[in-house]
Amino acid sequence: MKMSLSYILLQADGANAANVFQYVLLGGMFIVFYFFIMRPQQQKQAKQKEFLNSLKKGDNAVTIGGLHGKIAAIEGDIVYLEVDKTLKLKFDKSSISMEASALLRKNELTANRDSIEKVTK
Repeated sequence: MKMSLSYILLQADGANAANVFQYVLLGGMFIVFYFFIMRPQQQKQAKQKEFLNSLKKGDNAVTIGGLHGKIAAIEGDIVYLEVDKTLKLKFDKSSISMEASALLRKNELTANRDSIEKVTK
């Protein structure tokens, strides 16, 4: 009986190195998870917040539902989009899509540049 108890205790010493390796591996997985998933999401949220704060009256915008319009007014977290001369719709500021609005602005700039080039030719 005494021999088997010392054998069991000797086996327990070798497990500490394996436990340290498991903790290092777990910590490494958390670091990879942070830099590949959490940090990019935080950066995207910061860009979205900056975009929403930069909205102003007269900007063309697209909602996340795909509705195009011109910003008629901004009151706190509420945006009024003018989709027709007599029709203004009320939206939450967070429903304005950063990606679609940026694409719309890029297309407008390209169209403006093309029309300027046609005039100067």
